[in-house]
Amino acid sequence: MNSPQFTAEPSPSPSPSPSPSPSPSDADPYPVPYDVIIAGCGPTGAMLAAELRLHDVRVLVLEKETEPAPFVRIVGLHIRSLELMAMRGLLDRVLEHGRRRPAAGFFAGISKPAPEGLDSAHAYLLGIPHPVIVRLLEEHAIQLGAQVRRGCAVAGFEQDDEGVTVDLADGEQLRARYLVGCDGGRSAVRKLLGVGFPGEPSRTETLMGEMEVGVPQEEVAAKVAEIGETNKRFWLRPFGGGAYSVVVPAAGVGDRAEPPTLQDFKQQLRAIAGTDFGVHSPRWLSRFGDATRLAERYRVGRVLLAGDAAHIHPPTGGQGLNLGVQDAFNLGWKLAAQIRGWAPEALLDTYQAERRPVAEDVLDNTRAQMELASTEPGPQALRRLLTELMDIDEVNRRLIEKIAAIDIRYDFGDGPDLLGRRLRDIDVEQGHLYGLLHRGRGLLLDRTARLTVGGWSDRVDHLADPTAVLDVPCVLLRPDGHVAWIGDDQQDLDAHLSRWFGKPAN
Repeated sequence: MNSPQFTAEPSPSPSPSPSPSPSPSDADPYPVPYDVIIAGCGPTGAMLAAELRLHDVRVLVLEKETEPAPFVRIVGLHIRSLELMAMRGLLDRVLEHGRRRPAAGFFAGISKPAPEGLDSAHAYLLGIPHPVIVRLLEEHAIQLGAQVRRGCAVAGFEQDDEGVTVDLADGEQLRARYLVGCDGGRSAVRKLLGVGFPGEPSRTETLMGEMEVGVPQEEVAAKVAEIGETNKRFWLRPFGGGAYSVVVPAAGVGDRAEPPTLQDFKQQLRAIAGTDFGVHSPRWLSRFGDATRLAERYRVGRVLLAGDAAHIHPPTGGQGLNLGVQDAFNLGWKLAAQIRGWAPEALLDTYQAERRPVAEDVLDNTRAQMELASTEPGPQALRRLLTELMDIDEVNRRLIEKIAAIDIRYDFGDGPDLLGRRLRDIDVEQGHLYGLLHRGRGLLLDRTARLTVGGWSDRVDHLADPTAVLDVPCVLLRPDGHVAWIGDDQQDLDAHLSRWFGKPAN
């Protein structure tokens, strides 16, 4: 048996400060100290910064808030996002701060067991406080050399053939080759760019907060169970330290810039449950609506959008943070390739071509879930029917895979079903496949031990492992873990290496 061989060009260790990049064109009248400026240091912006730094791209992240959000909201990392964390060596760090739960009950809160044999080594949901995942991703980006400046809001920008000049609210001007708006649903970058954001405004609103209650836990649990039979937007759940997470439908749609009051919660709790449970001592209070919007374009010249700046939807199913992080993972290596000078023509345009349809699908499934949460007779009848249909394993599995984002198949042309899909974290002789993807490079997994990545070895690693658990001869993986080629012919491989990784080095 042939022994496995892993070949890769060494890359420099991450440094605490940005590394050099090709000098700007002599025609550029402005100095370009940064390759990319990112507006927004939430999960999307922080992940994008880290992905760019893996390729020595000079990155500055601007965050308008001076301090992280003061409240703790639990978010869920779904299967695909957990896989991405594993691909970059972050999963163990993230798992320390989260709580695992079965990959079940995501779609419209319909309680069904997790399907057996989900195609992932990380087939669970991880609940983690939002400020914690933001901190972990920001620390990761900074460790790789990204710069983060807080209290800096983008007030304007102008782009030209060489780069983007960014105006800050305090009058400072900055210059970069590209600007990426990761600045949320009210994105200043998107608005300044003039990109349309069509969709539906909020029709309903939900209050969410964390507070203490003044009645026994048994009384709370009984009332919640009774109301929860028909109202899926209502719950009180123990959060720890004597506090409860409280979610209750609002009386109407208000100004999201104005936080709700404790009295608003009491009023709505009495209206729906007949009691306000003696709620008191709120830690934080918030509101969210069911607005659903999608940016018409993800890129205009040298300015791009990602995360909530490109799409917003209700939080049902817990897909928002995951969708944004996955945007960043798709965009990072492509934008880095453009900056480093080896990107094939139109590679950067595949970001919108691949990710916008994914967002469209998420928006549609959240629309459906919100309809199923209605207390009207028609939606309730449909919910009962779907609950029955989900007893069929294939139906339950399809919905879980959709929410967990492991059903995505990018259109790479004709080929086997695996083409365009992500590859699970299979066993290889060197351990686990994802452990070989920490540096954000492509990877040829070669079971024939006959192929080579040749002149692309500065961008693509090569693992010759006849024992790899695959039912195809060889696969070429992009840095985001999606299968870009399947086969065993060197000439065909070279064509696909050129398609995704540009011309070979001389």
